[in-house]
Amino acid sequence: MQVRQVRYFQPLIHRLLLVVGVFFALSAGAQEALGPTLSKISAQGRVYLGYREAMPPFTYVLAGGSQPAGYVWDICLHVVKALEARVGKSLEVVPVVVSDNARPMLIKNNVVDLDCGGAANTVARQKQVALSVTLYVSDVKILVRSDSGLAMPADLAGKRIVTVSGGSERQLKRMALEKNITMQHQLANSPAEAMALLHQGRTDGIVAEDATLSILRAGKAEFRLLDVVLATEPLALMFPLGDASFKALVDETLIGLMKRGEMTAIYDKWFMSPLPSESVSLDLPMSQALKAAILTPSDTPVN
Repeated sequence: MQVRQVRYFQPLIHRLLLVVGVFFALSAGAQEALGPTLSKISAQGRVYLGYREAMPPFTYVLAGGSQPAGYVWDICLHVVKALEARVGKSLEVVPVVVSDNARPMLIKNNVVDLDCGGAANTVARQKQVALSVTLYVSDVKILVRSDSGLAMPADLAGKRIVTVSGGSERQLKRMALEKNITMQHQLANSPAEAMALLHQGRTDGIVAEDATLSILRAGKAEFRLLDVVLATEPLALMFPLGDASFKALVDETLIGLMKRGEMTAIYDKWFMSPLPSESVSLDLPMSQALKAAILTPSDTPVN
């Protein structure tokens, strides 16, 4: 009886081992197809999204709220939907507050799966992290008083121009060199401080990114942006380097939004309509550079 039992049981064990082996082989193949980042997200059942607390309209926490919102955040939530479709289940979204300098390290250390703050796509940054196709093109511009009479770069000769510490000083100096003009450069610690100087007549203009300047002048007809672009910088989503399948999924999602016109709708929500919890709009029409980036998606960096 014992011999007969072994003879009947042995094939059963073999079949079970075969089934288990096939299961693990298929699982391994599925994990390999997902790639390391999405495999980790699928196993945890959650995705960690980095965001900036005070970078409107890209990502910020609304007044009186606790959850992030913004142009880039909305785009990231579309990416999360694509991730859920790929893994076949719902994912918990875990917002993670990040600072500008710490973001690449948090991604490299797997603390953040996808950075939704809007990062400049530069050659140096592409060596640290992967970046999506361009989702915004930041123009460095000049904000002046509407009655200043300033219109062209040449008009800034001898004027007092302020930049925010860590901001667009390099672009301002390059413009002055190219136009062979001399200005009185001032430095502010924050956009609010720069705006106070302009409001008080202690400076003649502010040089910064267009979104920052649009926030400062929102609802204030006494200030206007000059029709001059000192520099452009593509912004993108950041995620782990070396994961081709994850990058492909992120890029496919963004390109899909662009082709369906949804990217433009998201843009209009945050740049051309009153901001949530605010009564004013940034009134910043989509630039020609961003229209071109939507028409022909690319992840080409700047130096």
